[in-house]
Amino acid sequence: MRRKRAAITSLLDSTLSHPIVSKNPQTPRTLVEEIDGLVRVYKDGHVERPHIVPCVMCTLPLELGVTCRDIVVDKFTNIWARFYVPKGHGKLPLLVYFHGGGFCVGSAAWSCYHEFLALLASKVGCVIMSVDYRLAPENPLPAAYEDGHKALMWVKQQALRESNAWWSKKCDFTNVFLAGDSAGANIAHNMTIRLCANRAHLKPLIFKGNILIQPFFGGESRTDSETLMVQPPGSALNLKASDTYWRLALPKGANRDHPWCNPCAKKSNMVEGKRYLPTMVCSSELDILKDRNMEFCGVVGTLGIEVDHVVYKGVGHAFQILDKSHLSQMRTQEMISHIKAFIIKRKNR
Repeated sequence: MRRKRAAITSLLDSTLSHPIVSKNPQTPRTLVEEIDGLVRVYKDGHVERPHIVPCVMCTLPLELGVTCRDIVVDKFTNIWARFYVPKGHGKLPLLVYFHGGGFCVGSAAWSCYHEFLALLASKVGCVIMSVDYRLAPENPLPAAYEDGHKALMWVKQQALRESNAWWSKKCDFTNVFLAGDSAGANIAHNMTIRLCANRAHLKPLIFKGNILIQPFFGGESRTDSETLMVQPPGSALNLKASDTYWRLALPKGANRDHPWCNPCAKKSNMVEGKRYLPTMVCSSELDILKDRNMEFCGVVGTLGIEVDHVVYKGVGHAFQILDKSHLSQMRTQEMISHIKAFIIKRKNR
């Protein structure tokens, strides 16, 4: 069969990860935005995401004692989630997790997230729902927030039905936690803002806390860690990449002082945070976001909200998923222990 000119082929792997779109253009495209090795955006709207991290199936080592499966949440917007359910008796807290990637890259099927979250579920003793959401620039904010909210509404419906599904029968829906890293932590934060406005509409789900790992925030004014902390080649996040992510993710006409980017800005809805969830913030000493994370903790604290802030020494952004060095592995084990302690402390309240 002859191929049609400018044919578009959409490939979707069996893990339900985002489609990979390939085109055969007749004329060269004009590149308008690029984050080296991660994403290229062209003037005609075409987006390329090189496969730097493999997407993997749900298989896990037997010794972890964790069952993993993918479930479609919304077939119309292709929202899906990967569930991790550790073996054991009794019901377990539910951790709803959002992956990072500057809102522009990443997948719940990425091997680095698959390994980290399987380990987290096993060590902490919780069911994890890892949400795969729509990406910018094709779907700028608030698309990721809307997908997060839709995922929570879906969980609510499962709880109301008292479903005996393989994952839900293990969940204690009165002990639900929101979590994420980088852009995913930003999503978790903005989900909390929405929850605080009307918690009743999510019953029977009861949310006990937020776990924000290196939350991706920004602002027009630079912090010391953004300007003075030189990132080595291959760093997970530098200032240039951060600015590009925000240009691609924020609505047209918005700058980095938009509340979605800068929760500490004067016009931010954090001032309404009296009902904000108790929060754990995990920062990295060598991360350009370190000062942003510290400022956020300060603002939350002044609102009278319980906040646990941990800084991991000698490591940078996303060390827990991307850095396999001995030091990073040690710090990852420390992070998992801290997350477990936070969940145990909060679930009994």
